[in-house]
Amino acid sequence: MKVEVLMSNDNDEVHNKIIADIAELINSKNLEPGDKLPSERMLSEKFGVSRGLVRESINKLEFYGLLKSIPQSGTFVAEMGIIAMNGMVQDILELEVPDFKSLVETRILLELKIVKLASLRRTDADLLNIKHALEAYEEKILNGQKAVQEDLLFHLAIAKACGNSMLNAFMLKITPEIITNFRKYHVCVNELTKSAINEHRAIYEAIKAKETTTAREAMKVHFKTLYQYCYNVE
Repeated sequence: MKVEVLMSNDNDEVHNKIIADIAELINSKNLEPGDKLPSERMLSEKFGVSRGLVRESINKLEFYGLLKSIPQSGTFVAEMGIIAMNGMVQDILELEVPDFKSLVETRILLELKIVKLASLRRTDADLLNIKHALEAYEEKILNGQKAVQEDLLFHLAIAKACGNSMLNAFMLKITPEIITNFRKYHVCVNELTKSAINEHRAIYEAIKAKETTTAREAMKVHFKTLYQYCYNVE
């Protein structure tokens, strides 16, 4: 998995314009649920933007369940009424960029649930992915190198192992932005140390043993600094 493709970008305003244009196209053409949208190339030419920006905007609408992309077939209007779709598009366009503390708090709540599910549902292949991510993280730390990306991939491997595609999608959405902004907000600036290796390994061992309570407690220990940041507790 390439970390770079997960990072947020500065095209939110452009994406919102494209989303509004797609909604307007659906309305003006009286497209019904199940109807096919024009190709990305055609939308790119019509809106005067790159195909990449069109694709990212479609992905966002698909994430919220408004469109459905089928490989080799195209993109289709989802099975919901146009009035409901228009209301949801407006809500999406009015979404505020969450503040950093809200993102961190959301991550805590998500990962405590995710690690519990991962310890219940993980497959041998999932466990191997988590182990590889852990070993890559340990290697960087022990060599005195930065391991931000390896830390990210460790947590995303756990999310994938939880067996819930929506929880995994939320993690893919918020975690990269959180981790890459730690230094900016002076959170966990000294956390990527050898002690963090032990915390990661404790989480891995609990998932390996399928001990749900131990896994959750290990994650809470790992999040001690985040708890202090969000809730001002010691």
